[in-house]
Amino acid sequence: MRLVILDRDGVINYDSDAYIKSPEEWRPIPGSLEAIANLTHAGFTVTVASNQAGVARGLFDLDTLAAIHRKMQAAVEQAGGELAGIFYCPHGPDDGCDCRKPKPGLLKQIAQDFGTSLHGVPAVGDSLRDIEAAESVGARPILVRTGKGEITLASLGDSLRVEVFKNLAAAAEQLLREAQA
Repeated sequence: MRLVILDRDGVINYDSDAYIKSPEEWRPIPGSLEAIANLTHAGFTVTVASNQAGVARGLFDLDTLAAIHRKMQAAVEQAGGELAGIFYCPHGPDDGCDCRKPKPGLLKQIAQDFGTSLHGVPAVGDSLRDIEAAESVGARPILVRTGKGEITLASLGDSLRVEVFKNLAAAAEQLLREAQA
């Protein structure tokens, strides 16, 4: 199985410092849905791993989160892609859970559900916590410049040792080239 793990906000859809609190606020970043479709058609199993602290903060409930994810799933399917799983952490930063990135719990859950190792699995994110979570399970961290990506790059400078791409579409193109080699 060729697995790829994507962060949601800032990678697939536009992010908001005020959180994505409704299906209406969920808007895909241009090219992201097509990138997922291209990965799907090339035989990749595409999953999402996302911190959703807005639930813990009372900004939206699990039913609203499910509605946001249904909208995302439908948009991906309309573009010709498929999301094999959407994994999320509903906890806040101070809740002490193991699933909130940068902790590895969410990614370990993906590995368990799909019965596979995450060693070398591409994990695309826009923040340091995405990179750290990927590194903690031996996955291949990939940073995109969308969402918080530019801020992450600026804050880390030369100390960042990961692949960096303009957006999910560019990262997917690289993964597709590698798959064909």
